[in-house]
Amino acid sequence: MRTTATSSSSVPPGLPVRPLPSSGASHRQPQQGRPTVDWRIRFGALALIWGCSFLFIKLGTDGFPPLYVAFGRMFFGAAVLVATLAVKRERLPRAARTWGHLAVAAFLLNALPFTLFAYAELRIPSTLAGICNATTPLWGMVLSLVALSEDRPTRRRFAGLAIGFAGVLTVLGAWQGFSGQDAAGTVMALVASASYAIGWIYVRRTLTDSGDSNLSKSGAQLLLGTVQLAVVAPLFAPVPASFPAVPLLAVFALGALGTGLAFLVQYGLVAEVGPTMASMTTYLIPVVATVAGVALLGEELTWNTPVGAVIVLAGAALTQSKTGSKAGSKAESRAGRK
Repeated sequence: MRTTATSSSSVPPGLPVRPLPSSGASHRQPQQGRPTVDWRIRFGALALIWGCSFLFIKLGTDGFPPLYVAFGRMFFGAAVLVATLAVKRERLPRAARTWGHLAVAAFLLNALPFTLFAYAELRIPSTLAGICNATTPLWGMVLSLVALSEDRPTRRRFAGLAIGFAGVLTVLGAWQGFSGQDAAGTVMALVASASYAIGWIYVRRTLTDSGDSNLSKSGAQLLLGTVQLAVVAPLFAPVPASFPAVPLLAVFALGALGTGLAFLVQYGLVAEVGPTMASMTTYLIPVVATVAGVALLGEELTWNTPVGAVIVLAGAALTQSKTGSKAGSKAESRAGRK
């Protein structure tokens, strides 16, 4: 996902890949002619691709260990971005300091959450994983209150936080003692979502003014994440001896479409309609994940799952409110002008 160096409210939460903010000169690329595909179609396609990521993870883990699902996702996603860099004749970052920060970003925003979601979906339905993913802005608000002095809390945002976590409890059926839900799998999915929030706080503190383009830094980030998982995966999981067709295609789609191509589509949307409108895909992702899980995987859906998901999304929307936050409003205004 592409964003500028603004407050976290303009960042769609919990997405499969998060391109990094760039310096002021490259916040918004000039459009080379009118796009051939209407932005609304691309917006819908992006929500569909990201929402189906949880379906692809579930199918991938049917044939490969979770660490290799995450590795394949990173590998194919990196391949798409590196190929795009070559076509556009852009270079990767050169500064050693930038590469060091990108290595941390790759771990927090890609390697760790990708792996945790893959392990989680061995235990929980893809529908629940998609809903847990929507809690990222809730974690982001909690963490930003501590780590980002410019993010001032408001009553509305605190209300959103309370509502959002009430939604999580509704999804999990807290009044039944969380019966029917795997605690370990759910915790892994929630930690993965929190990792996205931590990663973006780190990025905002370290990589907003490196001078490299979003595409350049995102390509480097995925390359570093691929290397990280290439080292770790063989240490903790057996190397796959076979490559069944459906899981392999699922991992390919997860990486090439959900992690590589999705970034390029999002980058174009942000440049054309702005970060706020582009970020609205966030609120469609759990809807798509739920429909895909029920229709294509035959996952059961009780009443509290969709009701809780709506409550989570309502809370997340409130936490992104700019009301009462002058710094946030100014940042959003700057982003819209660039």
